[in-house]
Amino acid sequence: MYSVDIIYLFLFLAAVLVVFSKKLVHSLIFLSLFSMLLALKYFTLKAPDVAITEAALGAGLATVVYLVAINKTRRK
Repeated sequence: MYSVDIIYLFLFLAAVLVVFSKKLVHSLIFLSLFSMLLALKYFTLKAPDVAITEAALGAGLATVVYLVAINKTRRK
């Protein structure tokens, strides 16, 4: 029971770090961490199919797409 409460705490902490991070790349890393924690939460709720989808799309594919977008839009 306590492990589920700790996941909520880490989800909140990751969300705060996403919003208040100064650099975009750091925000992206924290967003990926948030997505992985959310996948862990789905797994604890006995929804492994949703957890795998969240991990693959949220933490994997979305992170790569955002990273490419950040790199292509940087000023030189």
